[in-house]
Amino acid sequence: MKDTHKYDDIIHLPRPVSATHPQMPLADRAAQFSPFSALTGHEEAIRETRRLTEEWTEPDEDRKARLDERLQIIRECLAGRNGDRGLPEIQFTYFQPDEKKSGGAYLTVTGRVKKIEEYDRRVALEDGRVLDAKYITDIKGVLFRTYEDSEMQP
Repeated sequence: MKDTHKYDDIIHLPRPVSATHPQMPLADRAAQFSPFSALTGHEEAIRETRRLTEEWTEPDEDRKARLDERLQIIRECLAGRNGDRGLPEIQFTYFQPDEKKSGGAYLTVTGRVKKIEEYDRRVALEDGRVLDAKYITDIKGVLFRTYEDSEMQP
């Protein structure tokens, strides 16, 4: 067994203080033991690589024609609305390109159309969202059923 009383003569002495070097503040001493990451940003890069995106599939000509018809119905309703009577809610499915990598995600939003910007080909919703008409893949809503029903009447 080892001698446990080996340091009894110095164990109760005061801590030595340097005459030439000032004592380090407690916050700086704690910083010495903070975790160190040699690969700064590596975890974020791994997360970004792991994140999946979908590829953009451009609609065929028939779907484009159908989408253009529906956008035209919305334009006509916007031009003919009276006072505060707004359009019913419309559901848009569109492709949102990813800002960091190729591809993106297909999203579905529901809202009321505020205006259609012809020159920029964008659809502005009342809640402030703006959709690029180029990436819209589907438009649904009660408005279209009502319009289609009225066209079928003699």
